[in-house]
Amino acid sequence: MAEWRKSSRSANASACVEVATGIGIRDSKAPAAHVEVSAAAWTAFLSAVKCD
Repeated sequence: MAEWRKSSRSANASACVEVATGIGIRDSKAPAAHVEVSAAAWTAFLSAVKCD
């Protein structure tokens, strides 16, 4: 079973995006569905949104 994680900035809210390594991303309000994301795409996304 995948281990889904919420952002540490979500403050335990119910409207969060969650991520699972090797699986993808999902909306915490609709956990049955998820979007598959490749490792390369996820790395590119993180590089684009990280603040310096």
